[in-house]
Amino acid sequence: MARGGQVMRMSVELPLWRALTGYRVLTMLYAIGLGATAYTHFVRPWLATAYYALLVVWTLATVTRVTGAARCTRRFLAADLAVAVLGILLTPLADDPHRIADGGPTLPSIWTAGAVLAFALKGGWRWAAGASTAVAVANLVERGAPARDTVHNVILVWVAAIAIGYVVEVARASERTLARALEIEAATRERERLARDIHDSVLQVLAMVQRRGAVIGGEAAELGRLAGDQEIALRTLVSGGLLPTTRTPDGPAPADTGPLDLRSLLAPYAGSRVSLAEPGAPVTLEATAARELAAAVGAALDNVRRHAGEEARAWILVEDEPGEIVVTVRDDGPGIPEGRLALAEGEGRLGVAQSIRGRLRDLGGSAEVISVPGQGTEVELKVPKSAEAARGKAERR
Repeated sequence: MARGGQVMRMSVELPLWRALTGYRVLTMLYAIGLGATAYTHFVRPWLATAYYALLVVWTLATVTRVTGAARCTRRFLAADLAVAVLGILLTPLADDPHRIADGGPTLPSIWTAGAVLAFALKGGWRWAAGASTAVAVANLVERGAPARDTVHNVILVWVAAIAIGYVVEVARASERTLARALEIEAATRERERLARDIHDSVLQVLAMVQRRGAVIGGEAAELGRLAGDQEIALRTLVSGGLLPTTRTPDGPAPADTGPLDLRSLLAPYAGSRVSLAEPGAPVTLEATAARELAAAVGAALDNVRRHAGEEARAWILVEDEPGEIVVTVRDDGPGIPEGRLALAEGEGRLGVAQSIRGRLRDLGGSAEVISVPGQGTEVELKVPKSAEAARGKAERR
């Protein structure tokens, strides 16, 4: 993508730098032409001649410096602006005061605008405003007092430079956005290619291992079950485009500190015995809340395996409500006898009390366990979306 980004930068900025190079050369010739026609009016023609010689040498020697932003350094820009300001300030010393009073051009004439435009292309409208201000002050000093034509020219240069600087900033921002979009598109295509390869190889092998293990039985059946779990988890990842996460004893391992998509944290829990139903759009939560909620889901699934058996099925339902995230974990196990949770907590077994309810309480959320003997268990987990609301609820509790 770096190469593609370079091509795009060339298409946006290179024509502007080329135009600036041509502008500097042409305006140099124009300034020399004006000086030649007014040579007899100069009170110090040698001073004007010396400045025009400097202008020619500087412009031609720095042609390659204005071909791109990398070569157009801050030091060069400062020196270039100094040449322009010097020419403006030397005008009262070299030219006839009557010509200056009548609105005669300065020694560099419109070449000065090229120095200001270089600032605009390099640093945007703020740099252009600073360079334009320096030129404006020099012009006012050269005339001795604000004049109508001077103010007009200063404002014209000011507006043009700032406008071009702003356009350059917008173009660069659009370029970065386009580059990012192309990167995402390339990553999406690569993921689709990998998904096809995985589907044609890994997923088919895992499915075959699952089927053969079920037929053979014994330890092979357990191997087949594990292969089936991995097939479903891998299929969820490649089909949904979710970021893979690693598992820890308390749930998915931390991978980011910004807002996280809860779906990517819950995807590894899906398997042959666990079904995951989720919205099609990202379900974003603050990183800590997302990880804690996913860990609570993992604790609920551990309870299913521990108390309902390895053969029990579980379903995870994710709902993105306007003010909160609701995750429901349901199983088809034998259910929890009435009073069993309170008895377990009294005996010091705090799986539900700490791993589930404790986590949700710290997030300002809630965990409700609904169980009917013989009809399975349902755990409903709710977490507020707003961090402020979550802290407020946690403090009230």
